[in-house]
Amino acid sequence: MLATAEVREVLKDAELVCSAECVTQTVQRVAHEIAQTLAGEYPLVLSVMGGAVVFSGHLLPQLNFPLSFDYLHVTRYGQAIRGGEIEWKVFPDTEISGRTVLVVDDILDEGHTMTAIRERVLNGGAKRFCSAVLVDKDLGKSKPITADFVGIRLPNRYLFGFGMDVRGAWRNLPAIYALKGQ
Repeated sequence: MLATAEVREVLKDAELVCSAECVTQTVQRVAHEIAQTLAGEYPLVLSVMGGAVVFSGHLLPQLNFPLSFDYLHVTRYGQAIRGGEIEWKVFPDTEISGRTVLVVDDILDEGHTMTAIRERVLNGGAKRFCSAVLVDKDLGKSKPITADFVGIRLPNRYLFGFGMDVRGAWRNLPAIYALKGQ
């Protein structure tokens, strides 16, 4: 965890890569795309804690069709800036068998976490798995999974803001930033 002065310095030195206005428009577009595809499904929407909480909070009020909501908590990062082993913290109690499940996450980085989520959801009996991510990071190589709904593609840098954190800080920013030198 960073000290207060270090946290402020991180933001001061960061580069804005997606403005708050751009993020707002992106969320609206993704909501429209999801509604066109899933409005007749009565899906179960699962938000991936803690990164997707901001994206989910802005997205859900724009989905004007019936849905169920729950969350799951799985991570590969913890307080690190590099991914490690997948750690399941919470899997929802909500019945997923026979349901269309939409998983909402902040970022599709290497795709390992979303792949593990898809496998667990489908093994739980879901009839359909869909995913929505605010950011799809351009790694310059293929990933084991692609998101069904993508907000914005951004370069392979360490990103934070709008739900994404840097060592636990700055999830609350309305825009997206990249670490200096990344």
